[in-house]
Amino acid sequence: MSVAVIGAGNFGTVIANNIAGNGTPTRLWMRDEEQLADMRKHNENRRYLPGHAIHRNIIPTTDLEQAVSSSELVFVTVPSSSFRQVARDIGIHLKNGTYAVSATKGVEAETFKLMSEILAEELPPSSVGVLSGPNLAEEIAAGKFAGTVIASGDGMLRELVQERLSSATFRVYSSEDVYGVELGGALKNIYAIICGIATALDLGQNAISLVITRSLVEMSRFAEAMKGNPYTFLGLAGVGDLVATCTSPHSRNYQLGYHIASGLSLEDAMARLGKLAEGVNTLKAVYQRNLEMRLYMPLADALYRVLFDEEDLQATIVDLMTTEQKSDVEFAEQHTSTNAPR
Repeated sequence: MSVAVIGAGNFGTVIANNIAGNGTPTRLWMRDEEQLADMRKHNENRRYLPGHAIHRNIIPTTDLEQAVSSSELVFVTVPSSSFRQVARDIGIHLKNGTYAVSATKGVEAETFKLMSEILAEELPPSSVGVLSGPNLAEEIAAGKFAGTVIASGDGMLRELVQERLSSATFRVYSSEDVYGVELGGALKNIYAIICGIATALDLGQNAISLVITRSLVEMSRFAEAMKGNPYTFLGLAGVGDLVATCTSPHSRNYQLGYHIASGLSLEDAMARLGKLAEGVNTLKAVYQRNLEMRLYMPLADALYRVLFDEEDLQATIVDLMTTEQKSDVEFAEQHTSTNAPR
């Protein structure tokens, strides 16, 4: 079996390296001929993952047809803003029955579709899955221990991804809750920006812990309103991913928040980062959807006002600390048995 990874960013490169390291020929597709030439010359992705060699079983290419037409398993890792168009282009060359997995954590702003939903719409009849978890690419590339979740309604797809992607340092867990796993991966990016802000302002570990736990409540509240399963958020693709991206300087969304709290505008912070922080687009989409649902999401609402309404950061923090104090874990209370010991 050959595998294709569509998108040669840092995580796409890591996925390709892991699969290639297990002995599977892997085509790594990118748009940029200059990036391709540099990768072939230096045997590494110096643009997005410098310092880590490309495995000999990887075939870098800018030819999309060559990448996907003979592959039985395709991972798509391109940014959410271009995901649909790339999926549409893939669909022209993909054969029926191919396994397709999204590894992009975001939502489509205009439709609020998740990436797996876009794959299902744009590809020929295929089994679709989602890969999500606390997957900081730099750490995985360095061989540090990590885990991820493959979610799909197709058991054979789940088993195949576990077989191709697992290694001595990388565990791949299985889930049937595609929507919950994917929604958790998208939402947590919003709160990683907030934690980057809190860290830059030196608000302390108590404050970081407060933000992370209240973020999980907001994520679960949103998931329930969208008919998702909030308990999925207690797993690796929920709280696990949230903790990693909210505390690691490797997280692009965390870095973005840090730059903003250091005095940069959103535009300048994004330029400084040089890489897409998916949390910005996700925040816009969630905010617009919540105008209809009217959920209590004070953290997401506050971040939106700071980033897009240019509200004063310090005043927003004070406002957050003086808003109505809700219960701790709402969905847990709703599902507590009346026969439970008091």
